[in-house]
Amino acid sequence: MSKVTSLLFVMLGGALGSGLRYLTALWTASRGWTAFPWATLIVNVVGCFLITLIMTIATATTMPANVRLFLTTGIMGGLTTYSTFDYETTQFFQNGNPMSAFANLGVTLVACFAAGLLGIQLAKLLVAE
Repeated sequence: MSKVTSLLFVMLGGALGSGLRYLTALWTASRGWTAFPWATLIVNVVGCFLITLIMTIATATTMPANVRLFLTTGIMGGLTTYSTFDYETTQFFQNGNPMSAFANLGVTLVACFAAGLLGIQLAKLLVAE
């Protein structure tokens, strides 16, 4: 497929992922989960799980390139957000709450890494030969 077609797949996926991120933020706010950046943590952990799952499956199968681009660069790229994570962590420091900043750093790092490992393991089970 052409690069323009690939770009359109990425853009469509990005729109879906960004919408999912926004809905996650609304959902966490509706529950009063505002003292900690739960929405950012949720989308980043879910994104780490899904991108490793998708990429492991993609490398073990004949997943079409545009499907992979749609799911990873598109949806996962729109869903996950390092820049928001950085901003929220920095705000904790600037507002005199370094413990929350370090908690956000630690929880995000460990949870995203663990989610990625789980995604790989699930993908291996799904495409087991």
